[in-house]
Amino acid sequence: MTDTFEYKGTVYDVTWQSKDTRHGGPFDRGSADSYYRRGANPHYYEGKTRLSPMVSKEEMTDEEIKAYYAGYEYNETVVMDFKEW
Repeated sequence: MTDTFEYKGTVYDVTWQSKDTRHGGPFDRGSADSYYRRGANPHYYEGKTRLSPMVSKEEMTDEEIKAYYAGYEYNETVVMDFKEW
């Protein structure tokens, strides 16, 4: 695996705890929704997941929404790690 992931012309740093993959951020929430097979529902948290206010799709910028979908796609096509129920 590489340290970056390109999605729709934007390159994301996918190294552990990077600015792009921070816990609770759009990319992280997208990859988590893919991991748990929840389906895509753009959102993120201002800080840590469930310990800070959640930002809904209606409140997200286009770039934040894109980062969410990038995280979702990253798990779906590169990591391919899914919760075993």
